[in-house]
Amino acid sequence: MYYCRVKPDLFQAPEFGRATKKPGDRWAFWYFEPAAMPRDLVMTSRTVLALSKADAALGRLSGVGRLIKDPSILVEPYLAREAVASSRIEGTEASLSDVFKAEAGDESSGNDDVQEVVNYQRALYAGIRLLDDLPISGRLVLEVHRVLLSGVRGQEKLPGEFRRSPVWIGSPTDSPDTAAFVPPLPELVMAALADWERFVNETDDLPVLVVCALMHYQFETIHPFLDGNGRIGRLLIMLLLIERKVLELPLLYISAYMEQNRREYYDRLQAVRERGEIQEWLQFFLTAVHKQASDAEGRAGKLVDLREEYRERLQRKKSRVIEVAELLFSNPFVTVKRVENALEVTNQGARNLIDSLEKSGILRKVGSSGRGGRVFWVADDVFEAID
Repeated sequence: MYYCRVKPDLFQAPEFGRATKKPGDRWAFWYFEPAAMPRDLVMTSRTVLALSKADAALGRLSGVGRLIKDPSILVEPYLAREAVASSRIEGTEASLSDVFKAEAGDESSGNDDVQEVVNYQRALYAGIRLLDDLPISGRLVLEVHRVLLSGVRGQEKLPGEFRRSPVWIGSPTDSPDTAAFVPPLPELVMAALADWERFVNETDDLPVLVVCALMHYQFETIHPFLDGNGRIGRLLIMLLLIERKVLELPLLYISAYMEQNRREYYDRLQAVRERGEIQEWLQFFLTAVHKQASDAEGRAGKLVDLREEYRERLQRKKSRVIEVAELLFSNPFVTVKRVENALEVTNQGARNLIDSLEKSGILRKVGSSGRGGRVFWVADDVFEAID
C-alpha cells in the first residue's frame, strides 16, 4: 500500500481536496477533505486511447452475453471470480475452489473468509434488484452494505449505516498521525456523498466508464463506512454499468486486475488526492476494464465450446445426465446432495448420474474434506476455464 502521513504540504491538488484540521477540535489530527467532483474533464490522448480500447472490449463482452442462449453459465462463475478477487484485496484468503466447494455443499469449506465472499455475491444481486426502484444512491448503498456485512466479520461495524466516527487506512498499529490516509470526518460524509450521488446521476457529458472511474475514486476517498468500503466501491462499478445498460449481466470481474496490481491500485488513488494525477488513474482503471473484459470474452468462448463438447459426448446418455453436466457450468464442483436437490432425484439416482459422468471422463472424484467431510467431484476442464 502507498504509505504517507496526511500533512497539508503533501496535498497539492486543491481541485480534488485538501488536508485540514480544526484548531481545538476534538479530532486533533489532519484528515483529507475532498472537493466536489469534477463535472468537466479534458482527457489526454493517452486516456482517450485507453477509453477506446476499454469501450470496444466491453462492447464485445456485452455481445457475448446477448448471443449465448443461457448466459447463466457465465454469470455465476464470473461473479464468483469478482467476489473472490474483491474480497482478497481486503485480506480474505478464500480461493475460487473454496467458494465453489462450499456452495456445492462441502461444509468444511464454509469458513469466515468464504462467507464474506458469498456475502459479496449476495450484495451484488441485491444491488441489481434494487436498481429496479432506485438509482445509484445513498439508499441503495446502505442496503447493499447491510447485505455485505450481515453475519460475518465486521457485522459489529454498523452494517447498513454510515459511520459516526473517524477511520484511517493503514496497518493495525497505525494512528491517524501515521496512517496512509485519513478520510473526511464523519460530519463531512453526508455532504460529500450528496455531491457524489448528484455526480453519478446527473453527469451526462462524460463517458460512462469515466464516470465509473471517478465514482469509484470518490467513494474510496469518502470512505463512508467503518468497514466494507473497498468492496462496496468495486461492486458499484458493476451496478453502474448495468444501470446504464452498458452490460445487461454482471460479466466484468474488474477486481481481478486490481488484486493483481494492488500496490498500483492504491498508489493511483492516492496520487489523485496528493498531486491531482487523474489522467493516470483513469488510464489504470480503463486498462483494468480492457484487460478483464477481454479475458472474460475469451473464457466465455472456452466455456461455450466445452458445453457443446459435453453435449456431443453425452448425446447417447439419458437426458438427466446432461442436466447434471449443465450444472457444472455454474459450479464445477458437485456433491450427491447437490444433484439430489437440483434434479429432485433420490440419493442413489444422484450417485448413478455422477458415476456416469465420472466414467465419461467429465467428473473426477476428489475425495472428502476432512474426517466425516462430504465427498465431492470436480469437472477439471470447466474449473480450468473459469479459474
